[in-house]
Amino acid sequence: MTRTVAVTLDQLYRPQPGGIATYVHGLLAGLAEVADPAWRVVGVVPRGPEPADLVSEVVDRARAPLGVRALTRVWGRVPLGVPRDADVVHATTLAGPYAGGARGAVHCVALHDLLWRDEPDAFGASGRRFHESRLRAIRRRGDLRVVTTAPGLAARLEAEGFERARLFESRLGVDLDGPTAAPEEVEALLAAAGVAGPYVLYAGTREPRKNLARLVEAHARARRGAPSLGPLVLVGPAGWGEAPVGAVVLGRVERAVLRGLVRDAQVLAYVPLAEGFGLPPVEALALGTPVVASATTPSVATNPEAVLVEPTDVESIAEGLARAAGLPRTPVERERRRASVEANTWRRCATDHLEAWR
Repeated sequence: MTRTVAVTLDQLYRPQPGGIATYVHGLLAGLAEVADPAWRVVGVVPRGPEPADLVSEVVDRARAPLGVRALTRVWGRVPLGVPRDADVVHATTLAGPYAGGARGAVHCVALHDLLWRDEPDAFGASGRRFHESRLRAIRRRGDLRVVTTAPGLAARLEAEGFERARLFESRLGVDLDGPTAAPEEVEALLAAAGVAGPYVLYAGTREPRKNLARLVEAHARARRGAPSLGPLVLVGPAGWGEAPVGAVVLGRVERAVLRGLVRDAQVLAYVPLAEGFGLPPVEALALGTPVVASATTPSVATNPEAVLVEPTDVESIAEGLARAAGLPRTPVERERRRASVEANTWRRCATDHLEAWR
């Protein structure tokens, strides 16, 4: 008997899709790879123009009658757009919904972090209130299952009253087989921006929590002592906050180009003040690229292949950049970096979710 799971795709319609959008894409790709005939996936989408990168893995879609901002407000109360025959309703964000579907349906929500507590200055007052109110609603719903995607998050939730039986731990994956831009294409893109030769790459949304001001300062300091260190290149959505000075900004690029940039980078630098998981360092290691990351980034906090630094200490970041720039890039070393993250697959992420949905 085939069971239907309704998976929300609202994050793909937001102005700043961020890492949660990567999770949505990866989860659905993993489910397609598992190809379990016992499951039929339906994507729940808001009203409005479809984003260019709407997942192709979901053939069946259920469209809600409201746009993404309105759904965010009402999904905590009303499961608009959820198919009535859904056996499982999986909310990929705190936005919800937490109800709907067939009688006796399983309801599940993915929780990626508690960043509004860990780094409150990165959230406005209304954002903090929204996240706290949704977390309280989830805690009150004893039948609502929770999939955590960050190491240690389940333990934090249990410590504040969530029953352990409700919590299902998963981890995010990396796309090892996706299309990747050729080196010539990457070189041409960089040349057009005035970059030739080695470069240090930051990949992600440009926002205060990502600590770019310290990264720019540390990079300038490191180059004074390590002339072989290339310029700092920023790739990803603009986000919010002041535009960084002292780096080359490429902005948003296609996924294949991003993979090429990460593969060819001298160093991938990722030093956020706080992070839920931290996919960019894992993706870089999977491509064999040296990584400098905050010691508090959960995805690589215990990975010996990453150069870990103190994100509030400019000198620590500078020393990390200089050290990473000197790491060998032989085939053996690149393979060792890849092997260090080989357990992070979207197939495994998908099987974790299937376990939560049963």
